[in-house]
Amino acid sequence: MSGTTPPPGSGPGEDENPYAQSGENRPPEQPWASTPPSGPPAWSGPAGGGASAWGDPAPPSEPPASIRRAVILMYVGAALSVLGLLFTLLARDSIRDAIEDNDSSLSADDVDAATNLIVGVGVVVGILGAALWLWMAYANKAGRSWARVVATVLGGLNILFTLFSLSGGGGLNIIINVVTIALAAYILYLLYRPESSAYYAAVSGKRR
Repeated sequence: MSGTTPPPGSGPGEDENPYAQSGENRPPEQPWASTPPSGPPAWSGPAGGGASAWGDPAPPSEPPASIRRAVILMYVGAALSVLGLLFTLLARDSIRDAIEDNDSSLSADDVDAATNLIVGVGVVVGILGAALWLWMAYANKAGRSWARVVATVLGGLNILFTLFSLSGGGGLNIIINVVTIALAAYILYLLYRPESSAYYAAVSGKRR
């Protein structure tokens, strides 16, 4: 025989790597083949500090001027309640004389009992009034919507009862009553200002 059959695999084009010579004809490298995918970026918190991570407006940091002014006047109302309490204590003798003049048939013990009762009621009312003023000042400054409702009811009752009591007493008592009425009315006006309503609404939305 004049020729031999070449062994398998030795012929041209078989088992050859077409990219082994120069690498010029290699397919383009895929980006995911060389760079591993990275995870999602870490959350770094709300940007700028003016809004939350979801884009909600930042809650109010302090009450508006109308609320701050109303709170100061509530402190004045608490001071007036304490002043009325002191006025009642200092007017003990006048109260006793008024009871004796009103009913001369009462014994000394009866007059003392009636005087103590009136003074005791005045002291309790003064302490309770001061406590309510301070409570309303704290709650309204914090933006509690229910506090404005309670303040409205208490303010209306305060004005009503003070108007009824204007006929009695005189001097300092009348001055305190008139100032109390004006104070309660102006505080209610401040609590219902547009900026005050917006503050209550913002705080209520924050607490949901």
